[in-house]
Amino acid sequence: MSTERERPVASPCISVCALDDHDICTGCQRTAAEITRWGRMDNTERRAVLAQCHERARGQGLLFSL
Repeated sequence: MSTERERPVASPCISVCALDDHDICTGCQRTAAEITRWGRMDNTERRAVLAQCHERARGQGLLFSL
């Protein structure tokens, strides 16, 4: 029987750490609270945060669609 564990979802941090007026990092699009909690989140929570980051980036015009 395999007891293989899922690897942790990697942080979206790109080392451009600056919070905007809404406490959202301009680099990774996580909120200050999400950044603080990241190490304690399970993979399901991390994936949900990544989806929110994607939507925030899209809303800021930071993503390009082809």
